[in-house]
Amino acid sequence: MTLRRHLDPGQVGSLFMIGVIAYLAVLERVIPYERGWHPVRGEWGWYGLYFLLTVITGALAQLPVMALVGALSLPTPRIALWAEIPSALLLGSLAGYVVHRLGHTRPLLWRLHGVHHVPEKVNVANNGVNHVFDVLLAQGAVQFSLAMLGFSQESVFAVGLFVIAQGYFVHANVDVRIGPLNYVLASPEQHRLHHSTDLSEAGHYGSDLSIWDLMFGSFTWHPGRAPVAVGLRDPSSFPGTGAVVATFVHPWRRPSPAAPTESGGQSV
Repeated sequence: MTLRRHLDPGQVGSLFMIGVIAYLAVLERVIPYERGWHPVRGEWGWYGLYFLLTVITGALAQLPVMALVGALSLPTPRIALWAEIPSALLLGSLAGYVVHRLGHTRPLLWRLHGVHHVPEKVNVANNGVNHVFDVLLAQGAVQFSLAMLGFSQESVFAVGLFVIAQGYFVHANVDVRIGPLNYVLASPEQHRLHHSTDLSEAGHYGSDLSIWDLMFGSFTWHPGRAPVAVGLRDPSSFPGTGAVVATFVHPWRRPSPAAPTESGGQSV
């Protein structure tokens, strides 16, 4: 509908994201998983700043990506949308899974992605704590893969909305259980394990679908399993969330000889 009515996809996506965040933020207060994970006053400021930096810088950096997607994607679907969108979701989810897992197993990529794992709590607000280049890499991988395979702009847009919703949902500090659906969809139950300081359970690289974790052996959830603590195994390996400038230059600083690499820092 957005494309057919010539609405601005960027504006629609932004409004959709704000609506999702507002809805989940209310649920966090009504049915919290862990009350101690609510942001405190000082954290709201830092989280808000990271969110704005991620959105603004990500939007600017995404301009060439979106231009290429627009040039490569088909204006109209080759097949019915009801068949194309699930196909696009599967392949886009696989691309996101691969990039996310590489972010935990390749030293340079971990120095980008590890910024997201610094907070010692998981909630909707700190989903925006990211290095902007990590956001660009993750979004670009999904969009490029879909465009290169010829999926229509409508499918790419629909998948993007689903990924936005799931990305915030899995970070929500809400006491929600989805039961058997955990074997198809990612959930807060799984993603809290992903942020665990216990690397034996910190799998779950899929933020939208869980099928790739099942297929590639990184699915660790079972009913009732919950992390004892979340954050970095070695908090000293990254600047604190409040050190914004240090955080953004951290990937290009020479690591100390004693500093852990990714494979020793947060992978499974």
